[in-house]
Amino acid sequence: SPLLHCRSESGRRSGNWADVPAQLHREISREAVRKSLVLLKNGKDPEKPLLPLDKNARKILVAGTHADDLGYQCGAWTVRWIGDSGRTTIGTTILDAIKQTVGPESEVIFEQCPLVDTLSAHDFAFAIVAVGETPYAEYISSKTELVIPSDLADMICSVADRVPTLLALITGRPIELKPEMLEKIDALVAAWLPQTEGNGITDVVFGDYDFMGRLPVSWFKRLDQLPMDPGAALYDPLFPFGFGLTYNAKMKTNSI
Repeated sequence: SPLLHCRSESGRRSGNWADVPAQLHREISREAVRKSLVLLKNGKDPEKPLLPLDKNARKILVAGTHADDLGYQCGAWTVRWIGDSGRTTIGTTILDAIKQTVGPESEVIFEQCPLVDTLSAHDFAFAIVAVGETPYAEYISSKTELVIPSDLADMICSVADRVPTLLALITGRPIELKPEMLEKIDALVAAWLPQTEGNGITDVVFGDYDFMGRLPVSWFKRLDQLPMDPGAALYDPLFPFGFGLTYNAKMKTNSI
């Protein structure tokens, strides 16, 4: 049976436990992250895209609650049922991955919630802001609101007012994105839950690989639009089912 096969492969039957996370497992996970990222916006003007980012930029700002939190990247069912925050397992955070990717002359400055003084004191080439939901499972995931908290939304707008900004969403599902914030940011990526492999994100946003992912669901504008049916007469999503931009083509959509 599948259950007995999994028990055998993991070593539970023989007592020879599998090496988790083995390097091969992590390489496969990194590939899965690369292929699942969905590019939702790239440039306020499509003719002037922000991505791919410059690896040799002189100064780079990294911000957000999820930029340096392995537990948040992994979500629930990792180490603990409900998940956790912090370095809960072996892995690479988004901040770690950025530092590993950029050139030796690039300065990476991390502030979870950047002060205006920080934004004014540095000439940042661009900012990478990672925010999203905290880990959830089962009934914990049932919420009446699916939004970016107002203080984080304000922070994103403050950064985007001053620095070209990529917003990476770390979440297992679509969340409501306010129009004023969407207008201010330069690029938007649905990174879902990249687990232990932040390098899968930097592989793509810095241009070593193109985006391949497309939305497996419709991304709503407002929560009261749910449930959404792509075939309905009043279907009006923020991003439709199957949507996904790439570097080499303007759009791939509805071909899943």
